[in-house]
Amino acid sequence: MTPESDAGDAAEGGSPAILSVGAAAIDEWYAVSNLPQPDGGAFAGEVTSAFGGVGANVAVALDRLGRDAGLVSRVGDDEYGRRALAYLAETGVDGTHVAVGDDAHTRSLILRDPDGERAIVTAGESFRGLRPDDDALAAMADADAVFLTAYAPDRAARRILDRVESLRESAADSGGSPPALIFDLSGSVEELVGRGTEPATIHRFLHRADLFVADGVAAPAFFGSAEAAVERVADAQRRAVASERESDAASASRSRGGPTWPRAVLTHGADGMTAVAGGEATEFDAFDVETVDTTGAGDAFTGGLIDRWIAGESAEASADSSAARDGVASGVRFAAAVAAINCTSRFTQPGLPTRSEVESFLAERGYDGD
Repeated sequence: MTPESDAGDAAEGGSPAILSVGAAAIDEWYAVSNLPQPDGGAFAGEVTSAFGGVGANVAVALDRLGRDAGLVSRVGDDEYGRRALAYLAETGVDGTHVAVGDDAHTRSLILRDPDGERAIVTAGESFRGLRPDDDALAAMADADAVFLTAYAPDRAARRILDRVESLRESAADSGGSPPALIFDLSGSVEELVGRGTEPATIHRFLHRADLFVADGVAAPAFFGSAEAAVERVADAQRRAVASERESDAASASRSRGGPTWPRAVLTHGADGMTAVAGGEATEFDAFDVETVDTTGAGDAFTGGLIDRWIAGESAEASADSSAARDGVASGVRFAAAVAAINCTSRFTQPGLPTRSEVESFLAERGYDGD
């Protein structure tokens, strides 16, 4: 069955297969002459706006790839919030669990220079007030995966982690399949303090997520350096594997098993990425493309990983050592292709590719996409 038919079947009833927890923001774009230095300035030759936010970007990326995705978020009861809901309604993403609050809608000011590099400043309290309600938590029991960004407020992040842990315990008793848990360490520690997931909670996700993703800014900020990030992530994975081997119940409580789980990817922009699977690290190159805009490339990459590793990889392949390691490499290549294509268009969501576009991109570079 194709991902497109999976999405259609799921959309007829029940919860989305993949729930993305994150902001549905309005991005205000300033095409500037340069990124200003402290006390410096820049000139904006163009000002426009688009739909963004990590949670919405990942959900739309999965929808564009043919997956059944839903968004858990909170918007403001103002012009920006209404625009975000209107944008969301134009996609195939399920917005059932998007709440509306009284405070100002979350929006980002994005400065982009002629080379496509950017700086981002976020304002608005709507997403900071996210409190997943009982319906959203109940939907996680029927989901195949739950994605969460570190921009989620700490109380919400802890509640979602507790919910997934509870579902894992129930699955261990019943033999069911709990949802996979994906965590994206977005933003530096300083940026997250007071508005996002706190370091102690991030530490829990590091040890409990099936897939942990961090970019070249967030990983060194949290772990001290890029090298330390790889070492810490690999150590956490080895500890998780050793712990699960000690108990059949513990092994059954995780969403994914096998020699390459849990997994993590630390991205380094144009310098590539490091995949850490089952405690072993492997370096991968990024695809070389003519970059127009890098904003949202990390979200596109994460969407590609979820599509290939979480929604697309069979249990049989995960259990076989050789096939599992081949699956790690092909998953990274697929996600890197999604991100590369995204970088060739302005703004984040308009450039998110379809599955056929990703497969064509890979085929042109000698990969069959599998």
